[in-house]
Amino acid sequence: MTSTRSLRAPSRPSESRFERLAGWSIRNRRRAIALWFVTLLVVLGGSFGIGAAWDNDVALPGTESQQALDTLQRSAPAQAGDTVEIVMRDPGGIRTGATRARVESMLQRVQRLPNVASVADPYAAGATSRDGTIAHATVMLDDTADNVPRAAIERLIDTAEAARGDGLQVELGGDAVRYVDAGGGGAESIGTLAALVILVFLFGSLLAASIPVLTALAAVGGTTALIVIGSHLIDVADYTPALMSLVGLGVGIDYALLIFSRYRSELLADRDRDDALRIALDTAGRSVVFAGTTVIIGLLGLIALGIGVLQGIALGVSLTVLVTMIASLTLLPALLTVCGKRIERSVRKRALKARRRERVEGEKWRRWAAFVQRRPVAVMAVAGTLLVALALPATDMRLGFADAGNDSASSSPRKAYDLLATGFGAGFNGPLLIVADGGSADAAQQLRTTLERTSGVAAVAPLQRADGGRVATVVAYPDAKPQDERTQQLVTSLRDETLPALAARTGATYLVGGSTAGADDYAHEVQERLPLFVAIVVGLSSLLLMVVFRSLLIPLKAAILNLLSIGAALGVITLVFQHGLFGIEPSPVDATIPILIFAIVFGLSMDYEVFLVGRMHEEWERSGDADHAVREGLAATGRVVTAAGAIMVVVFAAFMTSPDRMMKQFGLGLAVAILLDAFVIRCLIVPAAMRLMGRWAWWTPRWLGFLLPRVALERRTAARVP
Repeated sequence: MTSTRSLRAPSRPSESRFERLAGWSIRNRRRAIALWFVTLLVVLGGSFGIGAAWDNDVALPGTESQQALDTLQRSAPAQAGDTVEIVMRDPGGIRTGATRARVESMLQRVQRLPNVASVADPYAAGATSRDGTIAHATVMLDDTADNVPRAAIERLIDTAEAARGDGLQVELGGDAVRYVDAGGGGAESIGTLAALVILVFLFGSLLAASIPVLTALAAVGGTTALIVIGSHLIDVADYTPALMSLVGLGVGIDYALLIFSRYRSELLADRDRDDALRIALDTAGRSVVFAGTTVIIGLLGLIALGIGVLQGIALGVSLTVLVTMIASLTLLPALLTVCGKRIERSVRKRALKARRRERVEGEKWRRWAAFVQRRPVAVMAVAGTLLVALALPATDMRLGFADAGNDSASSSPRKAYDLLATGFGAGFNGPLLIVADGGSADAAQQLRTTLERTSGVAAVAPLQRADGGRVATVVAYPDAKPQDERTQQLVTSLRDETLPALAARTGATYLVGGSTAGADDYAHEVQERLPLFVAIVVGLSSLLLMVVFRSLLIPLKAAILNLLSIGAALGVITLVFQHGLFGIEPSPVDATIPILIFAIVFGLSMDYEVFLVGRMHEEWERSGDADHAVREGLAATGRVVTAAGAIMVVVFAAFMTSPDRMMKQFGLGLAVAILLDAFVIRCLIVPAAMRLMGRWAWWTPRWLGFLLPRVALERRTAARVP
């Protein structure tokens, strides 16, 4: 079919902004593609030239662990840096002549390396295991792990590992080593390839399938480069680009798929290519903007928490969603215009085959909607029970951070962790750093004596004094591993009972710090601030839905169902990673996971709410028949919602191949949440709930209707059929 074109036709006064944007993309298609290409090259080149300045600092001002660190940085900076443990094992004895000479020679070379403040003697009291086969040397760095150059850590690792051989095993542990040891898993490539395969099956054309993927990749590539440059201006964690890729690929392909699907349906309605594109942008494009806005609101809600590392993540992922929206509204239409003839030919050819087989577009989804509408209570009961059952384990969720004990058994940090646990006890991998500031002359010594008598403390290191003796530090080793609940209880009892009583006698200030206590503080702060964050995100998102659909019940339904899907996702994460389902090494759930899952999933769930209910609203405005609106809305969007959900699931699930445990948890949580949202909530619960609500689904009080602004997702509203 020949497409009629009027490339220079002036904009009609009645045209919406989205139609004018589509017209611009049609007229300037090659210019738009070239502009995106050049911009992408510039930002990528800039990011490679400038490099990244990642900051993984999870410090929270005001917490006790941060106060302890601040005290050390002020009074004893040599003791404020992070540490690297060099752990050595020789079955023949670590003190034998040849082994000792090699170890001491290696440590002398380590001492001369840049960024090394001091190296402890592995042959001092308490640094060698009772059987004499394992020893450790604590290397004090001159700064925190995220501020020490990567090259300096790599050089330290190479220097220490060069001593291996002739029966001597040398392994290195510590946060700095774990940062360097972490590698990429190629999850982005796996997810992209899987998404492309689904799109090819969906559209029956590699060209048509490639356009949404290209749009998403352009947006993700550009924003990742921008955040690399931006890391020099704001605090951005090194795992932020991976999160940006995960979310960007999912929403980018989804948004492009939504617009492309509407474009395809308009072509099948015998529109010419240009009109089909204008209508697609003026309908699906509106939904993309609204859906993207809800995701951004959820992410920017993280800023209200005041947690620095989360603020960087929020800005990075929000930028990704914003650029993805822009790409869907500018780059995608340009690509569709350039490839229009071939895509139209493929669409019509496939539609002709379907007609020959007597297939009616959306008929299966109409029948499914009718099935749900005949038994809405039973459907909601079964689906709701499933969601609640999956969510229940989340009530037992324990927040914290994975440590080297959860790393791959073949990694050096994990081997160092196991050797320390074997030679010195499980708690040796999670020492507590207690700082004594001021007080009586024997305040520090009383601290050490008290710690030696405290239940749950396995060993106490010698005192270290600074600032003329005013400030002293004591390292206490728990009798349980860092992630154990007993270690958390020890930190709490020290802060709430043991040390306050001691401070009352000595007049000193005692602060419990170190990485283990810091992780507890971070998890506690997240739990404390989570209710405010949930209230902000749910409130603003519900308000937006109320404005768009002019309804009270739809925002309430959406909020409840979104919370259920998030709860179910967190329940599955708890079962798998905290309780060790499927053979996973058990550990607390990463403290950042619940809040990130909530921010992103709530926004993405609103995407599907807008896609599905928006089309139902369009049919309601046209017909005034609530049941008919549900059936036609599901018939028009069921295919694209489930396809979009399937794509997101495979993209997110691909991140479970990442070697990073946090990314595994994040990928699993998002995949489960979207799977339940797209297939259980949107295909079962929503049509059942809409059937039960009937006309009341679209009701709003008259007084509220006057106050709410009018924001339409529909291109134009036909007269309602009485």
